[in-house]
Amino acid sequence: MSAHKKKSLSNLQQIHESIMDLLTKTKPHLSDSDIPNRPPLVQNLHQIASLAENFSEQRPRSNSNWNHLADSLDQEGVNLWNISGHIRQTPADSLVLVAALRLAAFRLIEAGLELKPSIETLVHVLRIASKTGNKTGKNNVAATVLTAAAKYEEMLRNSNNSDKIHQQSVACATIVYFSSRMEAAWKEGNHTVAEYTSQMIMSDDQRLTLLPPHDKKLLIQKLYQIGQSLLTDQEDRGAVKPSNAIDWLRSAFKLVDQLEEATAPDVLGLISLLRTLARAYFLDGAFDQAEATLDELMPSIDSPSDQGSPEYQDLRWLRLAILKRRGAGTSALLEAFRTTINHMEMSEVDITDISYLSILQELKTLTSFTLVTSVQQMCLQRALQYHQTGPDSTDRLLLSLIFHSVLEAEVELRSVPATACLTLIWQYGDRHYQAKKWSEAADWFLAGTHQLFKEKASANYPKCYRKAALCYLEQKEYAKASTVIRRCPTNEAATCYVMFLIAVHQGLEDEAIMNIRSMQKASDFDRKLLLLATQLSHKLEMKPALLSALEALLNTFKAGANNDAVVEAMTLIRCIIKIAMKLLLEPVANRLPKILTDAAVTQKSFPLIMKDVSWLWRTAYNYAVQGCSEWSNCEERIAELFDISRELLEICCNASPADMDAEAALYIVNSSFAAVSARVFSIRGILASGESVERDKMRFIAAEISSSKNRIDGIINRNKITEDADVAHVQYSVHTLRIFQTEFLVQLKEWDQVSAVVSEVVESGALAIDTYEAIADILVRVTSCYCHVLYTCLEKLLHGLSKPRQEFSAERFSRWLRGLCTIGLSRNTTADRLKTIGYIEQALSVLEQYHESDQPYPMDERQWLLATSYNTGIECLHASLLDEGKRWFEVATVICRFVPGGRERAGKVNSFHCCYVCQVFLNFFLSRSQSRTHTYLLDIGRTSPFKVIAKIGPNLPPIFFPLAPVLGNVW
Repeated sequence: MSAHKKKSLSNLQQIHESIMDLLTKTKPHLSDSDIPNRPPLVQNLHQIASLAENFSEQRPRSNSNWNHLADSLDQEGVNLWNISGHIRQTPADSLVLVAALRLAAFRLIEAGLELKPSIETLVHVLRIASKTGNKTGKNNVAATVLTAAAKYEEMLRNSNNSDKIHQQSVACATIVYFSSRMEAAWKEGNHTVAEYTSQMIMSDDQRLTLLPPHDKKLLIQKLYQIGQSLLTDQEDRGAVKPSNAIDWLRSAFKLVDQLEEATAPDVLGLISLLRTLARAYFLDGAFDQAEATLDELMPSIDSPSDQGSPEYQDLRWLRLAILKRRGAGTSALLEAFRTTINHMEMSEVDITDISYLSILQELKTLTSFTLVTSVQQMCLQRALQYHQTGPDSTDRLLLSLIFHSVLEAEVELRSVPATACLTLIWQYGDRHYQAKKWSEAADWFLAGTHQLFKEKASANYPKCYRKAALCYLEQKEYAKASTVIRRCPTNEAATCYVMFLIAVHQGLEDEAIMNIRSMQKASDFDRKLLLLATQLSHKLEMKPALLSALEALLNTFKAGANNDAVVEAMTLIRCIIKIAMKLLLEPVANRLPKILTDAAVTQKSFPLIMKDVSWLWRTAYNYAVQGCSEWSNCEERIAELFDISRELLEICCNASPADMDAEAALYIVNSSFAAVSARVFSIRGILASGESVERDKMRFIAAEISSSKNRIDGIINRNKITEDADVAHVQYSVHTLRIFQTEFLVQLKEWDQVSAVVSEVVESGALAIDTYEAIADILVRVTSCYCHVLYTCLEKLLHGLSKPRQEFSAERFSRWLRGLCTIGLSRNTTADRLKTIGYIEQALSVLEQYHESDQPYPMDERQWLLATSYNTGIECLHASLLDEGKRWFEVATVICRFVPGGRERAGKVNSFHCCYVCQVFLNFFLSRSQSRTHTYLLDIGRTSPFKVIAKIGPNLPPIFFPLAPVLGNVW
C-alpha cells in the first residue's frame, strides 16, 4: 500500500470514528419527549453532516479499503432517515430537529454511496436529496444540498435505461427534484430560476404522465401557491403583472385535468384554484378567458342544494363583475343576478346589507331600464318569500322599485304630491331617529333625495342630506357622514355646522376651524350656530376650535355697536386672549380691540370699559415680553402685540382727563421700541438665511422706525420723563432707532435720507458716540454705497466726534479719519488733497493732545499717517507741485515726532526733500544755458548739486523763490 493511500485511509478512519462517536451520543436522545436536549442534538447532527460531507470529498478512488466504512455510514444514514419519520413535527423545534436529521441522513447515505451506483440507488438518493433540500428551512443549506442533487440528476439522465424498467421511478425522482429546486428558488426570491425549473417540469408531457397522483397533487399545490402569491403581490403593490400569475395557475390546472376523477382534488380545492385563475384573468383584462374558467364550475355551483357557501357566492359575484366588464347582454346579466339573488342566505342583515347595498349599488351602473326593474323585482320576491324579513326591508326595496319605475317612466310629480311624499318620508325617518335607529333613519332621509323630487322639491335636498349625515354621526360612521354631507352646497351655514360636528367628533381641529370660518362667510349665517359651536368645543375641550369660534363671534360685533355690545365684546376679547395664551400657539393679533375701544371713546362710553382696556394693554404687553424669551420665530406676532399694547395705552391716556404720567410714557416708549426691534430682527434673520425681502416691506419697516423715533422724541420734548436713568434709557432707544433707520435706508439705497440721519446724529447729545461707530460700520460694510455719500457721512461723523466732549475716542477718530483720507486721496484732485491734508493736520493736533492720555492715538494709525504723508509728498514733487509737496513733507516731519525712531526718520525726510528739490532746480536751470561755464558747472553738478547752487548764488529765477527756505543753508 502506498504512503498516500495509507494517509487517506487513516483520515477516513478518523472521520468515521468521530461520526460514530457523535452518533453514539446523539441517538439515545432522539425520542419525542426529550425536548430540552433538542438544541444540542441539532448541533451534533449538523456536525455529523459536515463530517460525512468531508468523508465523501476525501475517499479515494480505490474501493478495496474503505467499503466497510462506507457501508457502516450508509446503514447509519438509513437509520437516521427512518427515525426522522417518527418524530412529531408540530412544534417549531421539532421541525428543526427533523430537518437536521434528514440533512445528516442524506450526507451519511451520500458518504456510503458507491463510486458507480445503480439506477435504483441514484433514484433513491435523488429523492432523499430533494426532500432534504426542500425541508432544511435555510436557503444556503438547501442550495448546497440541491447542488449535490443536481449531480445525481445528471447521472440519471446519462444512465443507460434501455429496458425502460426504471422509467417511472426516474421520471418521478426527476420531477420531485425540479419541484424542490423550483420551490427553493422561489423562497430565495430568484424568480428566473423558479420559472425555468417549472418550464423543465411542464415541457415533458410524457414524464408528467408517469408521475404518481400523490406527487402530482403536491406539485399542483406548489404551482398554485406560487401563482396565488404572485397575484397577491400584484394586487397589493403592483409588483408583477397578472399574466405572470396566470402561467403558474394554468400549469396547475393542466395537471388537475390529467388526474383521474377518483384522485382529483376535492371540489373546494378546485373552486379555489379556478377562482384564483379567473381573478387573474379578470385583472389582466382577459374577460372571455375569465368567464370560460368560471363556466367550468357553474354547473355544480348553481345547484339548488347549496344556498349559503361564501366561496360559491364569491364566484357568483365575480362572474357578475366579469359580465359587466365584458359588456355582456341583458339576458346574461339578468341570469347572473338571478343566481346571485337566489343563492343568498336570507337574513335581516343580508336583506339590509347585501340586497339593498350591494345589489342596488350594482344597479346604479346599469342603463337598461328593463334589467334594473327585473332585478329589483327579483329582490322583492326573494324578500317576500323569506317570512322573517322585517317590514322595513320590504318597504325599502319596494320604495326603490317605485322610485325607479316612476323616474324612468318620465312621470313628473306635481308639487302637492311630491311635498306629501317627502313629508311622509321625513316622518318615517324622524320616527326612526327618535327611536335611535340611526341606519334606518339615514336610509329614509336619503330616500328624500331621490331624483323623483328633483324638480318640485329640490330645496329639501340639503336638509335631507344633513339629517342623514347626523344619523351616521350618531352611529359613529364618520366616513359615511362625510360622504353624505359633501353632497350639500357648502355656502349654507347649517351645512358648515354639520361638517364642523363631523370634524370635531373625529378630532380634526384644522377642518373644524375651517368650517367655522366658512360658516361665518355663509349668506344665511346665524350667530346661534356659532354659540352652539362654542359650547360644543368647550365641552370637548378643543381649545383651538373654541378659540376660532370665539374670534368668529367677536367679528360679528360692529364698530358702531351700542354700549352693551361693546362691553360684551370686551369680555369676549378677554376670554379669547386667555385661551390663546394658554395654548401658546398663536398670539392674538386682532385689531378689533382697538376698533371697539375707539368706538367706545366716540360714543363717550369709554368709562364702562376702562378697566377692560387697561387689562388688555397690560396683558398684551406682558405676553409680548414673555414671547421675547419663550416663542421662537414669532417676531412679527410679538411686534403686533407690542403695537396693540401701545395703541390701547395711548387711547387710555387720550381718554383720561389726567395728563400722561411718567410710567405710561415709559410703557409707550418701550412698546414702540420693542415692536420696531422685533420687526428689524425678523428682517435680519430672513436676510441672514439668504432669502430676499420685498422692497415695499423694507419701506414699511423704515417708516415704522421713523414713526417710532418721532413718537419717542415727542415724549422727550414734552418732558414726560424726568428721572435721569429713564431719560438715558429713552435716549439710548432713540440712538438705536437711528442705527436701525440707517441700516434700512442703506438697504433701500436712500442716500439722501442716510445723510440726513447722520446730520441728526451729529447734532444729538453726548450719548451718540456709539451711534457714530455703528453707522460708520454700516456705511463702510456696504459695497454699493456711493463714495461721495460715504465721504460726506464720515465727514459729519468726524466733525461730531471732534466736538468737545468727555468720551472722545482717539481710536474711533483715527479709523474714520483714515477712511476719509483714503477716499479723498483716491479722487486725486487738488481740492480733495488739500482737504485731506487739513484732516491730517487735525490728526496732528489730536496726536499732540492725547499723546500722554490713557487712550493714545493707535500706533498703526500713526505709521499709516507718516507713510501716507511721505508718499503723497513724493507724488506732488513728481508732478511739480512743489508748494503742496513741501506741505506734505512738513506734515510727515511733524508726525515723525510720534513714532519710534522719529529723529532719524525726520532727517531722512528732510534730506530727500532737499536733494530732490536741488536736482529739480539744477535740471531746470542748466537746460536753459549753452556756455562752457554752464557745461562745466553741469559736470560739477552731477557730482555735487550743492556746489553748483552755491556758485549761482542769488541769480535764481523767480520760479524757484518758494524753494529759498530749502536752499538757504546752501547759500
